[in-house]
Amino acid sequence: MKTIRNSFLVCLIGILTSYTSIAQQTETIKSPNEKIAVELQLEDGRIFYDVKYEEDQFLEESPLGLETSLGDLSKDLEYVSSDASIVKSSYDLKNAKVSHVDYLANELVSTFVNPNKDTLVVIFRVTNRDLAYSYGVKSKEGKSNIKIFNEVSGFNLPKTTTTYITPQATPMIGWMETKPSYEEEYTLGEPIGTPSTYGVGYTFPALFKLQNKGWLLISETGVDTHYPGSRLSEGTKDGLYQIAFPQEGENNGIGETFAAQSLPAKTPWRTITLGNSLKPIVESTVAFDLVEQKYEPSIDYEMGRATWSWIVWQDNSINYEDQIKFIDLAEELDFEYVLVDNWWDNNIGRERIEELVDYADSKGIGVILWYNSNGYWNEAPQTPKNKMNTAIARQQEMEWLQEIGVKGLKIDFFGGDKQTTMKLYEDILNDANNYGLAITFHGSTLPRGWEKMYPNFVTSEAVLASENLVFRQEALDKHALNATILPFTRNTVGAMDFAPVFLNQKLSRTQENGTVRSTTDAFELATAVLYLSPIQHFGITPNNIEEQPEYVLDFLRNVPTVWDETVYIGGEPENYVALARRKGDQWYIAVVNGKKQKQTIELELSMLAGQEVKHINDAKNGATGIKSSKINNNGKTTVELMPEGGAILFN
Repeated sequence: MKTIRNSFLVCLIGILTSYTSIAQQTETIKSPNEKIAVELQLEDGRIFYDVKYEEDQFLEESPLGLETSLGDLSKDLEYVSSDASIVKSSYDLKNAKVSHVDYLANELVSTFVNPNKDTLVVIFRVTNRDLAYSYGVKSKEGKSNIKIFNEVSGFNLPKTTTTYITPQATPMIGWMETKPSYEEEYTLGEPIGTPSTYGVGYTFPALFKLQNKGWLLISETGVDTHYPGSRLSEGTKDGLYQIAFPQEGENNGIGETFAAQSLPAKTPWRTITLGNSLKPIVESTVAFDLVEQKYEPSIDYEMGRATWSWIVWQDNSINYEDQIKFIDLAEELDFEYVLVDNWWDNNIGRERIEELVDYADSKGIGVILWYNSNGYWNEAPQTPKNKMNTAIARQQEMEWLQEIGVKGLKIDFFGGDKQTTMKLYEDILNDANNYGLAITFHGSTLPRGWEKMYPNFVTSEAVLASENLVFRQEALDKHALNATILPFTRNTVGAMDFAPVFLNQKLSRTQENGTVRSTTDAFELATAVLYLSPIQHFGITPNNIEEQPEYVLDFLRNVPTVWDETVYIGGEPENYVALARRKGDQWYIAVVNGKKQKQTIELELSMLAGQEVKHINDAKNGATGIKSSKINNNGKTTVELMPEGGAILFN
């Protein structure tokens, strides 16, 4: 066995002498604090790994390898060599849950060859809360390209594990054939191996509870134009999930399901975050640690808050007069943006949009405009269409948008994870940066490190978002429950444009009909902090200005959308969540109750020990109250939460 301690490789004690040898080659790499141990093993020509945390088995023997056009790089492999090192770096983020990261990892690079002497390199990185691996491939014969048909990569979980994962949808289903779009419901503590809704596996990120041992989150990062987005396969009853590539029918059959690259090739990172609590999962930065920025920002992109008429007032609000009302609302709340949604080209017109942008600019408000991504991969009728799917049309449109002063775009209905679709995402981002436009994606894939890779990327939906609260009473009834899941799953790995904070009791323009909200106002305010999106699109409507107390409006005027620090305080899925986020010297603590019963939650807030704080809390009939109090010197305090209630504490 080889062990890396403090990242120095201890001498090897067994080297395979030939590809036919039945000897077992084993290496171990540990985290800097030695709590996480990854054992890499070559046995009878196949590579496996397992993972322990503080000596508890978190992943059992799990396969590694690739099936490619060069040949099978998952079996009949021969060990060549290994190198170990310390990897240290520091970087800053402008649009995430933290603003500065000091990265420290131990790295093990192991090289194997197949019978043809083509090379597979397996790279492991291990920090104190994450491990990640990727592959490199080289051709002995000097070939210039490769097709990667399949990853054998697997995650073999203990049999008693339970799941909080979302099923992958089959292609071309859902509204106007727009799926898959990462908008399915989560499992709630189901056993591993339970068949998924559609029978085609699960999307990233995937959260697993290992009984009383702890938690584990699987995802990926660094996916760009060189690779498809992946998912987890259906799990076996023994707990094995494997990497699966996109389905053939995605995006109306456009593009291949496999990866194609020039050689030498490199795959994205498979990431695993783990610990005996949810703290490392909430605070992980692994999605950003392993990627690099691809281009320089053309301007200093500003993040912030946006009003959005469509989310409550829907399609009929996309007219000039109603958009003026939401620009004025943004000004009243000191927001930075207004989002004008679908059909604006038809209902307002391109000439009057220029007038609208000028009016917004006179109020200090930036305009974000909606676009359909579509070429011919779904039936979504909303316009503008055929402006973002080809380079010439896209660049001509973006030049006009830059000329009239538009600040950003929301682009919708992508419906697939193929490599050609990932190329479209990257091409849109790259072109948009050339015209100083920030980008939000909807009906879209999971962002995989994109906040760091693409400086004008803002946020993605990739979640069963708040529009469903308006569309379906069932979704609104589960709103509080889901708020205890998303901070530990989808929102841990990337910006999530859920579009939070609804203060209307009924989610309609007149409030005479529509879905009926059971969450409290304090719960809704807490989601502004709980859910991370660098531009946060709020469900606020003009009537809220007259209906809400001034302290609620002041909270909305001042709440940040990007943060310097994020800290897990407590909670777990199906119960409650308490998160702390810091911007400068100010802390915001968000607490939400996912249950339909009252809860009293004890919080340990060491960052606010001995300080005076304001506390927006649940009051009668779902309204809010506010009080000031001093946190004990030991940092402990309690909050009383109504059913589906919440609280905000801030200094």
